[in-house]
Order: sequence, then C-alpha cells, then structure tokens
Amino acid sequence: VLMLLIGFALTLHLSMNARVGMIVKNPKMGNAIFWSIGAITAILIALTGWDSSVFSKLKEVPLWLLTAGVMGGALVFGIAWTMPQIGAGTAFVLMVAGQVITGMIFSHYGLLGSPVEPVSTVKLLGVLLLVAGASIVTLAK
Repeated sequence: VLMLLIGFALTLHLSMNARVGMIVKNPKMGNAIFWSIGAITAILIALTGWDSSVFSKLKEVPLWLLTAGVMGGALVFGIAWTMPQIGAGTAFVLMVAGQVITGMIFSHYGLLGSPVEPVSTVKLLGVLLLVAGASIVTLAK
C-alpha cells in the first residue's frame, strides 16, 4: 500500500517539477530548484535521526553507489524535460514498464541486495502484457 501511495506521490511530484520547468521556460533551472528544496528537506529529515557514526561508516560505501545522487538528479531532469513533450500518461507508462523489467532482473539475480526471486513463465507473460499495454498507450494517438 505504501509503495502504491509513493507511486501516486511520484506522479504528482514529477508532474509538478515538469510544470515548474514549463512556467519558468527552463526545465534545467526548474529541476535545480526542486533538487535544492529536496536537499534541504533531506537534511532536515536526517537531523531527526542524527548519528555521527554514519560518517565513519561512509568510507565502507563503494564510491559508485554514491553516484545514485547524480543519477537521481539526471533522471528527474530527463522526466521534467520529456513529460511536457509526450504527456504524463505516456511518460509514466513507459517509466513503469522500464522499472518492472529492471526490477525483475534485479530480483532474479539478487542485485544490490534484492531478495532472489527467479523469473517465471507467468512473470514473463506479465511483462509482455505490460510492454504491450505500454506500446498501446504510447502509440495510440
């Protein structure tokens, strides 16, 4: 239920980000404003669970994992730039299709600590139906 609600919030958040970029006629600046506000919010949330030992443990984190912040900023910018061009419905259907396919691969191989959950014929059928549905939504104009 929480992940479903997060999906609703993500749709709203990314649509709002795209709209700000359209209003200011600069999706890069609109995205930067969103990320700045998000960074401040993340710091405030972190302060409620302050644990200075995190900084000593940070050296154990592989550097490549920390590139997720760069990836996140680029992803949200890409969404904010693309959504006004292709529409929210198409953008989110394609994004969900990509997430489901990637999620199945991660689960199948247990990547990044995901519990191993092998791909089955039924799951492959579900992905094919999802991709077919995404194709219909995307191409039915």
